[in-house]
Amino acid sequence: MKKIILASTSIYRKQQLERLNIPFSTASPDVDEDSLKAKGLDHIELSRKLSLLKARNISASNENAIVIGGDQVASFKGEILSKPKTKEKAFEQLSTLSGNEHQLITSLAIIANGQEYLHSCIAIMKMRALSDAQISRYIDIDEPLYSCGSYRLEALGISLFEAINCEDYSSIIGIPLMWTAKTLTELGASVP
Repeated sequence: MKKIILASTSIYRKQQLERLNIPFSTASPDVDEDSLKAKGLDHIELSRKLSLLKARNISASNENAIVIGGDQVASFKGEILSKPKTKEKAFEQLSTLSGNEHQLITSLAIIANGQEYLHSCIAIMKMRALSDAQISRYIDIDEPLYSCGSYRLEALGISLFEAINCEDYSSIIGIPLMWTAKTLTELGASVP
């Protein structure tokens, strides 16, 4: 079996891939996300391009490996909800999302044997109506300052939602595991 590399330093993506019970390593892709975001691409296309760029970056120096790269974009009424980086910006984003639906777009690219495989999953996220006190308390507890949309679904952030509709629930954390397992199996990995 070829070496598998996850082109990500996200602890949550690492934990997800560990669920498939396959050996893999991680590597940090050096991708300038901001310059691509500045091009004004469609949000699905942006997510797909970023996941491919991350996988290509690591694959370039690991040609004999299977490389997995992923990206997520939160989108509300045509605007990207980037990582807030401050509590004030997180409060603003969550106030906007409160009581509304938005999209969480997760894309995953797998590069192996000179071929690129690409998949996107769009989740429709319906957030509960939240009071200012609930939003502030959530931010203080979960500190979602480096999470798109200002929430961490793998932690307390799941409690902010009343409905999530998507084809693969695992995609909301960062990796659509059903598609990943199927694709890795087709590439020769033993899953399960």
